Amino acid sequence: MIPRYSRPEMRAIWTDENKLNLWLQIEMHASEALVKEGIVPKADFARMQSGAKKCFADLPGLVQRQKELERTLNHDVIGFTTAVAEKINHKASRWLHFGLTSSDIVDTAFAVQMRQSAELLIKDVKKVRKAIAKQARRHKFTPCIGRSHGIQAEPTTFGLKMALMYDEFGRALERLERAKIVSSIGKLSGAVGTNAHLPPRVEKYVCRKLGVKPAPMATQVIQRDNHAEFLNAIAVVGASMERWAVEFRHLQRTEVLEAEEPFTKGQKGSSAMPHKRNPITWERITGLSRVLRGNALAAMENVALWHERDISHSSVERVIFPDSCTLLNYMFALLQKMMEGLNVYPKNMKKNLGISLGMWNSQTVLLALIRKGLTREDAYALVQRNAMETWAVKHAGRDDADFLEQLMADPDVSRHFKKGELEALCSVEFHQRHINTRFKALGL
Repeated sequence: MIPRYSRPEMRAIWTDENKLNLWLQIEMHASEALVKEGIVPKADFARMQSGAKKCFADLPGLVQRQKELERTLNHDVIGFTTAVAEKINHKASRWLHFGLTSSDIVDTAFAVQMRQSAELLIKDVKKVRKAIAKQARRHKFTPCIGRSHGIQAEPTTFGLKMALMYDEFGRALERLERAKIVSSIGKLSGAVGTNAHLPPRVEKYVCRKLGVKPAPMATQVIQRDNHAEFLNAIAVVGASMERWAVEFRHLQRTEVLEAEEPFTKGQKGSSAMPHKRNPITWERITGLSRVLRGNALAAMENVALWHERDISHSSVERVIFPDSCTLLNYMFALLQKMMEGLNVYPKNMKKNLGISLGMWNSQTVLLALIRKGLTREDAYALVQRNAMETWAVKHAGRDDADFLEQLMADPDVSRHFKKGELEALCSVEFHQRHINTRFKALGL
């Protein structure tokens, strides 16, 4: 199952053509190893290679024939081996799939598909981080209000927001790199993992050829905690995307409007209200991240199988792995587009800084009073009293509400400060003193 919205490179990984191509590679590598073991005659292997070459040259035809056979056989791998044997068209085909079980082929190919997907996703996150870094540098000192509980707190900069996002997607990169390692595990150890019919040398040879590592231990299948970790990594990366999608959705609200997703020429926002510019892409990312988490849960359910293997995981994986890999690939494309075309409104940020009437200086004044010798409780009471009075003036509809002016008019506060000292403390610049240090730590 390959979602239609996926990009071509990722979509190609999860096609039947790529899957059967990998199955055939595994079969031929295994047969080649068996020649080295003295089991398969060289002449027979040459016949097998000739037939395999026809299959490689016409993968769509191989897929079609395999599906035709599967409708009768009700077994995909036997449909595949039968289709290949037809192309070999010689008694040498008896060596095809020698000593192997279906999961040797399926799981090892699946490992390659996961690795291929992880490699694309790693490229994606690197591109996205590059776009984020550009925004971070551009707005390094662009002041905006920071919020906790959705309420204005203290000033930050939009560049610091972007630096935080850059850092988070650095961890996303680490997760995807780890997922690549975790997923790159194959096995050719037979029906219950004992290597009863093929020596471990064959397994090592085939896995090396495919760029994966042999599982140290396996049953009939590679253990599914590996696969669960892979999809959980994808889900966590999706959760990071959602975290920032929610942030930008809030920043795009009419009452805030500090940043806005690109609105392209000819785009329409609402069938009913022509003025609307909605954060639809951020909302799409938010929704799709939920699908990734659901798929990760299904992968967790696949870990517990009966004894050396049952097939309950197989049908699930045919959906959740192509689905999650192609989804995250698509979401990265959306995120890159958002970050490259993001509309940022510094004037609105400056305006919003003024909404709380300078009360974002409250902690600065609190700590300054403590340095002057007041207890924390007394300093807190003084600052809070003036903050509440400032709000009262504002709510009374007066235009002269200002926290700094209120503090300077209160003798219990002003007597502790020299002329100009409070004004110097109550500034945006006070909160930007360590930005360069933070950026340097991130390599920005």
